[in-house]
Amino acid sequence: MRRAEITRKTAETDITVTLDLDGSGTYDNQTGVGFFDHMLDQLARHALIDMTVRCAGDLHIDDHHSVEDVGIALGQALTQAMGDKRGIRRYGSCLLPMDDALVRAALDLSGRPFLAWNVDMPTAKIGTFDTELVREFFQAFSTHGGITLHVDALAGINSHHIAEAAFKSVARALRDALETDLRKSDAIPSTKGAL
Repeated sequence: MRRAEITRKTAETDITVTLDLDGSGTYDNQTGVGFFDHMLDQLARHALIDMTVRCAGDLHIDDHHSVEDVGIALGQALTQAMGDKRGIRRYGSCLLPMDDALVRAALDLSGRPFLAWNVDMPTAKIGTFDTELVREFFQAFSTHGGITLHVDALAGINSHHIAEAAFKSVARALRDALETDLRKSDAIPSTKGAL
């Protein structure tokens, strides 16, 4: 069973995350940051991961700690749920259009975290949400999930569309990478024999 539950409590945030990698994309995400919840919903739905996130954070300061720490907890939960990664396809990519936005994501569940982020947001805010936090989330998620992740915005004039296309493209790439390789379902996808 590829499931995990992570609890992370600091002076800034109190977070619980549950994941089921073999779910149907159901979600129940409550972080206190409306736009971020909407993005987490997209991640779950398009990756077909069942996800529940609860975050009580220091929103009286700003959204930064909540967004970053949820990324950390989600990455840790992903790592735990994957186990030794036996049978996964490992790699995934997606070129995703959303109206004016076109975002490409490519990832490797290698255990070697790296984020290449080539995404410019036209505005500093989406409503009250700081657009720079989109990168902060993916930095934390890729680092703690052991993901080599490349995200490139190839087009876009609307920050909401660009951000949402980023989450959806990463989700679709993650879905592909987590799928069982029917030709090698008993093997770890590496010549090293470990990931």
